[in-house]
Amino acid sequence: MLREATAADLDEICALIRELAEYERLADQVNFDRDELAGWLFGDSPRAWVTLAEPDDRPGTVAGMALWHWTFSTFLGRPGIWVEDLVVRPEHRGAGLGRALLASLFERSPGRVEWAVLDWNEPAIAFYRSVGAHVVPGWTRYRWTGDGVAPAR
Repeated sequence: MLREATAADLDEICALIRELAEYERLADQVNFDRDELAGWLFGDSPRAWVTLAEPDDRPGTVAGMALWHWTFSTFLGRPGIWVEDLVVRPEHRGAGLGRALLASLFERSPGRVEWAVLDWNEPAIAFYRSVGAHVVPGWTRYRWTGDGVAPAR
């Protein structure tokens, strides 16, 4: 079963973020402020949303999530969805929850659903291929955190 997260789910969302970071060997990069995260997800003007997955036989048990936000494609002329994080806890994998989370996002998007995956994460890559996703050739992802030289105005 899928449902939209509420502020009451914040502790589970934080736990899933930390679990994913451990798995991805990035735990040292997790430094979010819980209250600030709550504001971005559940405040007056949310910037990201979370869809939660619960196993049908254990309602109320959070098995996974998709944390996502809207994007816009100038070439398509319509919005899409960026999946910032998709995680299903190991004990719930193989039950179709990851596929259901992605399908629910695809149904919302009039454009496309996109995400990034670590190049060493073969289980995730195999899963994404199994749902029909493909690598976007020719693109390199950049990140600017404000460190270093500021852009000229």
